[in-house]
Parts: sequence; structure tokens; C-alpha cells
Amino acid sequence: MKNNKPTYLLILVIHVLLAFAIYTIPFISKIYGLLIPFFGTILIINTKNRNNEALLVAAYVISSEVLLRMTEGNIAHEIAKYEVIYFLILGMLYSGTSKNSLIYTLFILLLIPGIYIGANVLGHDVNVRKAILFNILGEVTLFVSAIYCYQRRVNMLQLEYIIKALALPLVSILTYLFLYTPSIKDVVTGTQSNFETSGGFGPNQVSTILGLGMFCFFSLLVLFSKTRKLQLIHAALLIVVSFRAIVTFSRGGVFTGLAMIAVFIFVMYWFANAKTKSFILVLLFSSVLAGGMVWTYTVTQTGGMIENRYANKDGRGRVKEDKLGGREQIAETELKMFMENPIWGIGVGKNKEYREEMTGIVAASHNEITRLLAEHGAFGIGALIILLFTPLVLYFNNREHLFLLSFFLFWLLTINHAAMRLAAPAFIYALTLLKVQFVDETAVSRESVK
Repeated sequence: MKNNKPTYLLILVIHVLLAFAIYTIPFISKIYGLLIPFFGTILIINTKNRNNEALLVAAYVISSEVLLRMTEGNIAHEIAKYEVIYFLILGMLYSGTSKNSLIYTLFILLLIPGIYIGANVLGHDVNVRKAILFNILGEVTLFVSAIYCYQRRVNMLQLEYIIKALALPLVSILTYLFLYTPSIKDVVTGTQSNFETSGGFGPNQVSTILGLGMFCFFSLLVLFSKTRKLQLIHAALLIVVSFRAIVTFSRGGVFTGLAMIAVFIFVMYWFANAKTKSFILVLLFSSVLAGGMVWTYTVTQTGGMIENRYANKDGRGRVKEDKLGGREQIAETELKMFMENPIWGIGVGKNKEYREEMTGIVAASHNEITRLLAEHGAFGIGALIILLFTPLVLYFNNREHLFLLSFFLFWLLTINHAAMRLAAPAFIYALTLLKVQFVDETAVSRESVK
């Protein structure tokens, strides 16, 4: 994969124009949604996945998912998860997997008892297949992604392309958001999550993907901007994505993006030499200054409402009793389910039905950890242990993976406020399992032979 800068800039412009086209003629979104799997398949087959093109296509899919959902371009609501599974399996057919990835086979096997129980205990008025798929498809996506990525060797250039693949649809999302809501002042009337500033779609999911975008554009600015023009473009995109993430009034994605950036700066500083540490300190100071300017501008545009939102106050400045939008109560009911059924759990898909019986609350889980405990019991604990500790253990022999801890944090924080609604947390988690090399050893070997 050659780093063709003019081509990259041209593709950025194309994604801006794509947003204009979709906003003007909404049906184009459906065509765009169909072209992604079509061209993705052609790319992987033609290249035989020699440079992990499957990862590039999957990364593009998870980033475009929100754009397609907000513009009704998906042929099915969960199609992104199916596409990620399909592309990575296709990639595995060409480039295989690591035999050590069997740890994730154990992970998925631990979830089977909960599926069986769920299939037998769900009420007669519930679509059993749909209820189970809704709750387990995220884990299946994570399983396939993890099997593909486990100790798969990639170099920094390939990692750069993965991040760019994540970033490109975000350019379309940002453009579409500005077209949909050109004036923030006109639509902000309170401190609740705002659908108008989120393209008419769920603010939590838009905030999640924009928070990931904050990290992507920061990474591109710091590590992969080799010209002044690219530095300016990535800096501008970082500022814009931060602003749009904040004005969704959904805090989860913003906090996650900031946490990822903070951990990334810490990792770079920890492994840097003295000269580079000085640069990182300047970078940190500049980031704080730029962040303060973005926040000040956002406060002005929202008439101070955003300050109330982050202080957990309502539009009149009164402190709210509910700090997490009702998520605490949902999580509490799931922990109660676990305490009542600590071994086998209540079964996949049952938590929503059971919660309505217990409390009268009709709501799906927002927290994947408490959901796993409630629906899978002790088997869910075993699955969580695998997910939590495998990337961290691998990190001891994978210090060149500068993004590992940030990616891990994205998964961990996202599943605590947005569960696995999107394909993003499953795929980004799997990226922590890659074996990153600054130098492509295969290329070095070929050069030495010459």
C-alpha cells in the first residue's frame, strides 16, 4: 500500500461531496450503503488480502454505520455487524488465523448456555430470534474480529491506513451534520440529548462515533501528517469533530474520546526520548488550549446550556437527581437479575422483558457488562475475564502498539454507556490484539536477500 497523498486528499473531498449528495438526494444513501460491500468484496478478492485489506474495509464499515443509519441508507438495522463478520471471514480465507486465537473460541462457547436458556424462557409475544440476535450479535462480531486480529502482524503504515479508513466516513458525517443543523443556537432549548444537532439520529450513537473521530483525527495530526497541508486539515477536522460531538449533548462519546487521547499522549511520553518528550509537552499544552477554545465557543453557541449539561443540571440550572439518564436504574435491575440467577443467568434477550415485569421500565440495556452478568451469570463473568485480560497480557510483548490502550479504553467505556448498539466497540476491541511492528520484517528480509 503506497501512501499517495494527493489520492488521500481527493478521497477526503469526495466524502465531503458525498454528504452534499445524500443531503440533496436521500436515496443516494441507499446506493452508497450497497456499494460498500460490493467494492469491499472486489478489493479483498483482487488483493487476496495481502495487506489486510479486510481490516480497511471493516474499519470503513464501522465508521459509515452511523451515517447510513441517520440517512436511512442501511437495508437492515444491524447490517454493519454482518458486513464486518463477512469481510473478516473473507479475509481469513486468504490469510488464515493464529492458532492461539482459540481463547476467543472459549469466549463464544461460554455464551451458548445463555442463548439456549433465552430461546426457552422468552415470552410467547416476543420474537425470539430477533430478541436473541439483538443481544448477541455484538459479541459474535467481536468474536470474529478477535479471531482475525489475534497476533496478526501489521506495520505502522497499515495501521495508518486503518485509522484513515475509520476517519473518511466521519468527514461525511460532519459535513452532513452541518447541512442538517447549520445553526446550533436555533435548536438548543434545554440540556437533554439533542436529536437536531445529531442529524436526527440517536445522540448517544452519534456522540460515540464522533468521540472515536476525535481520537482518529488527533492520531492523524500527531503521527501521520507529513506535510503542513495535512497538519492543517487534520487539525481543522479535530476541532470540528470535537465541537459537533459536544453539541450532541450526549457526554459518553466526548469523555471516551478525551480519555483515549489522554492515554495516547501518556503512552507516547512514557516511551519517548528526552527530545520527543519536550515536543509531547508542547503538544499537550496546545491540545488543552485548543480544547478550551472549542469549549468556550460551544458555550457561546448553546447559550450556556452545555455547561449545565456537563454539570448535570437542567435548563434552569437545577441539579438533576438522575446523573446518567436512567442508566443507573437499568444497571441496578440487571445486577439484581444476576444475584437471583448467579450461575446460568436469565437467558439472552430476557433482561428487557424481566425488567418490565420487575419495575415497569421498558428499556434495553445500555451496559454490556451488567447485561452479560444478568443474561449469562457465571459464564458471563468468564467471558468478561477473557475480554478484559487478554489484550492487557498481550501488551507486555506488544509495546510497539501505541494505540492498544486507547483502543481498549474505547471498548471498555463505550460498552458501559452504549452497550454494543454499534459495530464499533467490537471491532475496535479486536484492533488491540494486532501485533504491531514499526518496521515490516518481511520487507527487510527481502531487501537483505537482494
